[in-house]
Amino acid sequence: MQNGARTNVRTHRPRPASSFAPRPNRRASNAVRPEPQSSHNAQRNYQRYLALAQAEAQAGNSIGAENYYQHAEHYFRSMSSDRGTT
Repeated sequence: MQNGARTNVRTHRPRPASSFAPRPNRRASNAVRPEPQSSHNAQRNYQRYLALAQAEAQAGNSIGAENYYQHAEHYFRSMSSDRGTT
């Protein structure tokens, strides 16, 4: 660089207006969706994360096991709150 001249100068180029346009809604607005069965899904996920936690604990990975136990606890609490509201 001579006399403070920069050889690799990036200039700001504005984005075209089309890149800020909202994306079209891809799902049909009149589509029939099944009602979520949150307690069923929560129970399934609780059992899944509990099994993963136990497998990690048996492998000797206490940090991984704790992570999965925390996930399982979340779904356990979700199941408990679902039962209280119905």
